[in-house]
Amino acid sequence: MEYYASSPEEYIRQLPEERRIIIAKLRDVIRENLPEGFAETMGYGIEYIVPHELYPPGYHVKPEQPLPFISIASQKNHIALYHMGIYMQPELLSWFREEYPKHMKTKLDMGKSCIRFKPAGTIPYELIGELSRKLTVTEYIRLYERETAHMKKK
Repeated sequence: MEYYASSPEEYIRQLPEERRIIIAKLRDVIRENLPEGFAETMGYGIEYIVPHELYPPGYHVKPEQPLPFISIASQKNHIALYHMGIYMQPELLSWFREEYPKHMKTKLDMGKSCIRFKPAGTIPYELIGELSRKLTVTEYIRLYERETAHMKKK
């Protein structure tokens, strides 16, 4: 099921109760730990972005959109957390993969930037908080520019 909302609060209100509690807690954890400069907005779920004021070029695929960093969403069969830093920084991905079993008994279910939590109640909030702190806006922009420069060379 897709949810359409103009604010994170509206998005959360639309969710079934179990999902509402989980997404609200994930949102709180990310907001409490995210370095200064990132902004919360709505897109494909609740998104944390680098605003155009800090990075005028925006997202290379759609420059009119701000640079995405983290997003959380309630999907049909799981809760999804997308973290673009994990996608672009192998050291961060390795760290996360090593830390995950220290926090969870469930197997890590992950794509390139997507971490899927099934059943929805199995979320390592403390680890997500730590992950949220790992990159500042400046570090993320530097990483993003390095990665998009590599893409242009291919």
